[in-house]
Amino acid sequence: MLIKFLVFCLISSSQVFAENEHSAMHHQQMMKVTESNLTQAGNDIFATIQEVIVKLNSNPDTDWSKVDIEALRQHLLDMNDMAVNVEILNRKPIKNGLQLTIQGTTARAEKTLVHVFKVHPMFLKRETGWDMQTQRYGKQFIVTTTTEKPEEVQKIIALSYIGLMAYGRHHQIHHWGMSTGQSPHSQQH
Repeated sequence: MLIKFLVFCLISSSQVFAENEHSAMHHQQMMKVTESNLTQAGNDIFATIQEVIVKLNSNPDTDWSKVDIEALRQHLLDMNDMAVNVEILNRKPIKNGLQLTIQGTTARAEKTLVHVFKVHPMFLKRETGWDMQTQRYGKQFIVTTTTEKPEEVQKIIALSYIGLMAYGRHHQIHHWGMSTGQSPHSQQH
């Protein structure tokens, strides 16, 4: 009986030792990892902020007294609301484009739409030549986007609300300017 007990203890302690050794080796391997096949740090807000920080850190001339990561975070939260918390009430192809009736489903989304529709049409026009007109009726927005190029009408229709809002490369420039204190808002109004 004593021999069985000693064998049992020996086997049990070997298993515990093996599990602890495996756990320690796994932790050491994780700590040694300095590169990953992954490209995203988390959700898009977190990843965008991380990308900005990496670029700021890599520039020895970064003036950290002008950096405002919190302003960028708030803006990205607004963009998230504009993407997620908007309901498309009506989507109607029209001559030369598309007319949308949309409504924010949160107070933040509604506030963001008011701001975005003051500046986004100008950037869309500059980058595509398309004309975006917006009208507000209470909580609803009528967004009409048209083009003079017949071959681009279907593209506008296919892009619909979120595609039209995401279109172009001005977002990255805006985010970089915001995070580095270059007052991008003063250039938009």
